Amino acid sequence: MFRQGNYLKAVALFLGVLWLLLLKGSWGVAADFTDPFSQVVEHKLKNGMQVLILREPRAPLVSHQIWYRVGSRHERLGKTGLSHLTEHLMFKATEKYAAKEFSRLVQKAGGSDNAFTGKDYTAYFQNGPKTELRRWMEMEAHRMRHLKVSEEDFDTEKKVVLEERRFRTEDDPVSQLVEETMAGAFKAHPYEWPVIGWYHDIESLTREDFLKHYNTYYQPNNATLVVVGDVDPKEVVSWAEAIYGAIPPASEPPPVTAKEPPQQGERRLVLQREAQLPYLIMAYHVPNWQSPDCFVLELLVRLLAKGKSSRLYHNLVYKERLALDAGADYDLDTADPSLFLLYGQPLPGRTVIQLERALEGEIRKLQTELVEPRELEKAKNQVTAAFYMSMDSLFYRGMVLGKLATVARWTLVREFIPQVQKVTAADLRRVAQQYLVPHNRTIGVLQPLRGTKTQGGGGPAAGSPQHHGY
Repeated sequence: MFRQGNYLKAVALFLGVLWLLLLKGSWGVAADFTDPFSQVVEHKLKNGMQVLILREPRAPLVSHQIWYRVGSRHERLGKTGLSHLTEHLMFKATEKYAAKEFSRLVQKAGGSDNAFTGKDYTAYFQNGPKTELRRWMEMEAHRMRHLKVSEEDFDTEKKVVLEERRFRTEDDPVSQLVEETMAGAFKAHPYEWPVIGWYHDIESLTREDFLKHYNTYYQPNNATLVVVGDVDPKEVVSWAEAIYGAIPPASEPPPVTAKEPPQQGERRLVLQREAQLPYLIMAYHVPNWQSPDCFVLELLVRLLAKGKSSRLYHNLVYKERLALDAGADYDLDTADPSLFLLYGQPLPGRTVIQLERALEGEIRKLQTELVEPRELEKAKNQVTAAFYMSMDSLFYRGMVLGKLATVARWTLVREFIPQVQKVTAADLRRVAQQYLVPHNRTIGVLQPLRGTKTQGGGGPAAGSPQHHGY
């Protein structure tokens, strides 16, 4: 009979072997399967645009992505939501293509395209046959500087975004609680407001606001081109020089200088909404990729909340029958320090206070007891297995490259698994003691009003990207 830790270790080993076999089949020689990014080609155009190319010839496919260093973090109060609205407007007409023609051409060739906005970036992508790559590069380069948005188009898309906000936030108490908790946790940093923007800010945005935002940030020296797939890197560099390199650089966008001061006391907020059940979020300030503690925090999320054998599910949902749902969330890939979240929804008949005490109990265990070797090994194996499985996607590999190149440096991805493997039980205890403390947290509670409106399900995802939908 397999022990669970040994089983997961075997799964991770199998995935590694499978990756090695795939690489042998693709290139005829074995590459370093522990580093799916070992063959990245990096190039910089004269106009300042960064180019990252990763050859993956297993299938005649390609993922073409453009990442701009602009998101909600680059906005200001009164103008929030500009980055997300600009993403929508990028699918309008250009000097060469009619509205919606861009996506139709991609789909007509058998490809797919979309975009998403986060706190630190906005990204556009096309996935599909490699024969379309040069054409997609020309199309994306064209709308980088030749977008045409009329007053009527602007007003129409603004209404679309307002409706999106109503659907995602105003009609979903848990999403609104996430917003309120983020706004309470940050008082000096733009992570305070949601990616989609505050409702009144969106209402008051003008076409002139959009044009200023577009002309400031949609420039080659503020962008990264990522190409992953069955390509010749030298050929892609040549195309990039001819297509994107022809766009002159602009002035560097203004830097974001805001810094969140250390929190010096617990903050609490209560959101009163029509909902069937209460909800609880506990948000702790933690470092991002700039600190080695980020890898420890990544493992803490695994220990606490990934899978039905995780501590929160096993203890609070299954064993004690205290919660319908309990989880944790953390994103290390941010430009500035972010939050470590614990959240949950109590079962009918149970209270938020009981759930909060139970979550605090799980934190105390981490702060006072060393994690058993088997449990730590399981968490590391889960992280390793998930990493290698995700690398099978051309799009995801490109997304990792683009995101890290935008918020930090792309080579961080090559350090991820080695750094995770170095984490010790003592590291877990130290980090829990340092960051998961009452004076460093903001607690948000959804308090149901008497009513019949149903609460949206699912756990929070702090700073989730806003996607352009079709």
